[in-house]
This record gives sequence, C-alpha cells and structure tokens, in this order.
Amino acid sequence: MKIGLIADSHDHLEHLARVMVWFRERGVTRILHAGDMVCPATVLTMTGCDVAAVFGNNDGERAGLQRAFAAIGGRLEGEFLEMEGPAGLGPLALYHGTVPRLRAALIASGTYRAVITGHTHKVVNHLEGSTLVLNPGTLHGFGQQATAMIYDDAAHAVELLELQAAPVDPFRPGV
Repeated sequence: MKIGLIADSHDHLEHLARVMVWFRERGVTRILHAGDMVCPATVLTMTGCDVAAVFGNNDGERAGLQRAFAAIGGRLEGEFLEMEGPAGLGPLALYHGTVPRLRAALIASGTYRAVITGHTHKVVNHLEGSTLVLNPGTLHGFGQQATAMIYDDAAHAVELLELQAAPVDPFRPGV
C-alpha cells in the first residue's frame, strides 16, 4: 500500500491538485493530511480518495471542514488520530504537531510504529528508536519548496515530492 502524506496545504489548491495527480500516477491508495488545510475546498480537491486528517492550528472553519470530509467519505478526527497502519507498518499516530512536547512524547512512547506530523513546514524522515518520524513539510510552500511524501509499505521507503516554489500572495500575508 502507498500512503500519500500531506501537511500545511493552507488553501493552496493548485499545489494540492498537482500532488493529487502524482499520487494517482504512483498508485497511492490512502492520504493522510496532518492539518492546516484551512478551507473546505481543500478537502473537496481530495474527492475519490481514502482520506484521513487531523485539525491544525489554522483550521478555524472546523464545521465546514467536517462537512467537506463527510461529503467525500473521509475521516476527520479532531487534533489527533490513532490508527492501524498497513501491514508491516503497525499502529501510527497523526498529529499536526502544534505542541512540541506532545509530539516528542508521542515519538518517545514507543507505542507507534510511525508518527506523522506537520506544523513546522520542515521535511522530517528518520527513525527515533523503532518509531518512524515523518513530516511531509508544507504543501503550500510559502515562496519556498512545497513538498509532500509517499510512504510505500511494501518497499518500506519514503518518496519526497517537491513542487516548484509558489509566489507568496501579498494580499494574503501569513497564509
């Protein structure tokens, strides 16, 4: 099974649409979004996929996001999602990462085979003990490198997807 990992898309529908094409081309069957989707239209871009997500600190329109997830048959679990990973991966945790001490505790607990976060906009792919720690970076890019990941459980490999930098809109600072 291939799992697409996204975080911090912050309404960048063009990048999300491009990554969705790449996910389909590479046989991704599940998508995990680690928060900061921001608007419900972001969710609708993922129609037709098995999607699970958590809220990030910029997801203020929570009721609209929940309705959008219901419309696409996705799963939105609040700020934390614990789920069984694909065969060979084991239990995993999906958390935006807003509180660094909580993120560190999830990783250090040894409970999860993988902990997937976002928030920092920095790509992370390493083992801490027996826990795979993944952060796909930021799909928005904020004028820098926009990124997403694919985890392939059959190959036990992570592929980093890099998109061309998108200019920051001066009329939407901080987005």
